[in-house]
Amino acid sequence: MCEKKESAAAVEKYAQLDAFVDTLSIDKFDERRKGYLIQVLHKAQHIFGYLPREVQVYVAKKLSIPESTVSGVVSFYNYFTTKPKGKYCINICLGTACYVKGSETVLREVERVLGIKADTHPTEDGLFSISSLRCVGACGLAPVLMVNEKVYGKVTPAKAVEIIEEYKLKG
Repeated sequence: MCEKKESAAAVEKYAQLDAFVDTLSIDKFDERRKGYLIQVLHKAQHIFGYLPREVQVYVAKKLSIPESTVSGVVSFYNYFTTKPKGKYCINICLGTACYVKGSETVLREVERVLGIKADTHPTEDGLFSISSLRCVGACGLAPVLMVNEKVYGKVTPAKAVEIIEEYKLKG
């Protein structure tokens, strides 16, 4: 694992990742083992919530591949993140249609209400993080806001606040 002392929760997460990798029956001498990298990274991100450097190093060792290969894949694909995210990831589309319809105003209101900037860190309680993206393919619903996988269309700043309040109640 890592040289530093791990918390019980971290040890459990690494154990979950080990169990998953074990189900793949990867031969560390077979060149095709690299083909499992994205699948293992998806699982690792699901378990840890993000892919910090130490998890990337761990995956590289588990698959017997260079750390640079793992890092390259993580940095190439937008799906993977090296920063922690909130339980509820709020994504606000800043694509042309959404931008023209006021998505930047929605983004600024969400940042104000949550007290964090987009693409930085989650709220102190770990409930929310904010990201901006370029297009979700729902231009007819512009401006669009997503919470995890749920899409909200024709969002105004006031509607964004209502959505946030709804998720705060869920905890």
